[in-house]
Amino acid sequence: MLEAVKVALDPTPRQERLLEGHAGAARFAYNLMLSHVQSQLARGEKADWSMYAQRRWWNEWKSEIAPWWGEYSKEAYNTAFESLSAALRNFFDAKTGRRKGRRMGWPKYRSKRRGTPRFAYTTGSFGLIEGDPKRLKLPRVGHVHCMEDIARRVGDAKVVRMSVSKRAGRWYASLTVERDAPTVPVTPKGGVGVDLGVKTLATLSDGTMAPNPRHMNNSLRRLAHAQRTLSRREQGSKRWQKAETRVRRIYAHVAAQRRDGLHKLTDMLTRTYRDISIEDLNVAGMVTNHRLARAVSDCGFAELRRQLVYKSARTGAAIHIIDRWYPSSKTCSNCGTVKAKLSLNERTYCCDACGLRIDRDLNAAINIEKQHVAPSAEETLNARGGDIRHDRHAPAAQTPMNREPSSQNNGMRLRADLGNGVMQTTAN
Repeated sequence: MLEAVKVALDPTPRQERLLEGHAGAARFAYNLMLSHVQSQLARGEKADWSMYAQRRWWNEWKSEIAPWWGEYSKEAYNTAFESLSAALRNFFDAKTGRRKGRRMGWPKYRSKRRGTPRFAYTTGSFGLIEGDPKRLKLPRVGHVHCMEDIARRVGDAKVVRMSVSKRAGRWYASLTVERDAPTVPVTPKGGVGVDLGVKTLATLSDGTMAPNPRHMNNSLRRLAHAQRTLSRREQGSKRWQKAETRVRRIYAHVAAQRRDGLHKLTDMLTRTYRDISIEDLNVAGMVTNHRLARAVSDCGFAELRRQLVYKSARTGAAIHIIDRWYPSSKTCSNCGTVKAKLSLNERTYCCDACGLRIDRDLNAAINIEKQHVAPSAEETLNARGGDIRHDRHAPAAQTPMNREPSSQNNGMRLRADLGNGVMQTTAN
């Protein structure tokens, strides 16, 4: 199985200039080949935009177009050809309907200021250094120091690719390693339903609740101050660049906090339960509501689902995606009665048929657990990945967007704000 191991680099000033040069060479090759493909199409020629065709054209003309090409590794240019080939393939596949999801636009030129400096190594002598666990070998750059013991994290796995990128003023190396599939452990509990929300990030069908830490909300004041400082600087000056780096670091810090909390939550779920049922949320539709867009984006629902999928392969847990049309909030978890209407301000579900009174989100989580045998979400998507036409007379005929703020009075609260400590469950 393939895994990714990401580590922060600590290059010397000379190595940092070489890293910038490699990223610039990749950006130059990408923009050059994009111009070449566009000129072929403008002349009415058949454009051959495969990675191998781009490499052949580059090898033929590189000495005239870029006489400095030998200063950097050939892998930087191959990174550009691979990226452009994938972008063009996605564009044409989306145009012809062979690619699911949103429509992909024509590739754009990469900007030096707005883009993320990056390149990758796929062939040659790169990666770990024997006898030096805190350094990585980057051809044409040298042995770059890492901020942690990378050899311990990689272990006996084989490094097949190494991507180098710069984010918020810091360089990172992401190693794609190939290792044997781990032994699947035995999870102690059975199934669980997970209802995702804004105020409470996740409500489990057994009563456990994971609060939403709202990392972006907690950093808004600091971010606003940094952005005001940036707006007062002359664009392009050194002080402006310093202020821009500060803004990017705040965004990177918030993203790291969110990612850390989601890792702790998904680790707990995949190591504790054998069957995990979640809804197929229409996140793209939810963020169109300008009142909820920032709060929904701060939750990271898509990242949570992505982590659940790949971590379940390690622990043997089964992930069940419940149809987004299923009225989990309107259905009584005791008798199955479906309410015709349920306003958003009703936080306690009251069943008129059996008299059940239960927290709204806990009721939805229980219903989600019961529906894990229902058809998966992939059966409710069309060729573009969007909603198919739904039966107007069936319950919940609109795309569910009821991930509104909620308050829970029952159950247990899962503390995910303990830094690097172990998550704990405490009764309310």
